[in-house]
Amino acid sequence: MKSTNYQSIPVIAIDGPSASGKGTVAQLVAEKLGYHYLDSGALYRIVALAALAANIDWANAVELGKMVPSLNIQFEDGNIYLNGQDVSDDVRTEKMGKGASEVAVHPAVRHALVGLQHSFRKAPGLVADGRDMATVIFPDATTKIFLTATAEIRAERRYKQLMSKGIHANLADILSDLQSRDVRDQQRLVAPLQQAEDAELLETSNLSIAQAVETVLSYAEKSLNK
Repeated sequence: MKSTNYQSIPVIAIDGPSASGKGTVAQLVAEKLGYHYLDSGALYRIVALAALAANIDWANAVELGKMVPSLNIQFEDGNIYLNGQDVSDDVRTEKMGKGASEVAVHPAVRHALVGLQHSFRKAPGLVADGRDMATVIFPDATTKIFLTATAEIRAERRYKQLMSKGIHANLADILSDLQSRDVRDQQRLVAPLQQAEDAELLETSNLSIAQAVETVLSYAEKSLNK
């Protein structure tokens, strides 16, 4: 059972579809506030990567559920470690993005990761981004935001991001993949991607990262001053 102190720690929960920019915005908001940061999407990417290494099919819910508790996952200084190995670059590939969406549909996987996600809620506060932060993991979050953009804008952002890293990419393929992920995330039976009833809608198609960050900070300030 979580203590009253745990419940009193503020959480800014930012949900949204793939490539909406929520991760970048959430990380910058956390830095400005001095809060901890949880990239929940990275957890599912890590599961997909570990499954690949263990020759476990992403559709095999039973074996995935057994594997997850054995994983040693750590986030340190902006890097991601799996069983002591730095996998920061490995989990950021498009393949692992697809894998994350596929393993995330399994209730056994999602259940196994709940406790780990809750452990990130530490003083002075937490900024968490993902698909179900405000609806499932932190339903009592101080500030809830659903951050989105059109599929075309999101695909273009992802394309530019990959090209800037020297990774060959095809814009049409990225758009098609994002649209498939959206459908999969929205239609899964457990914790589907959706806007929490009490979440602020933040459409970023025509906003810069700085503008989106300032908007989130303004929502957070209002919530904390209620």
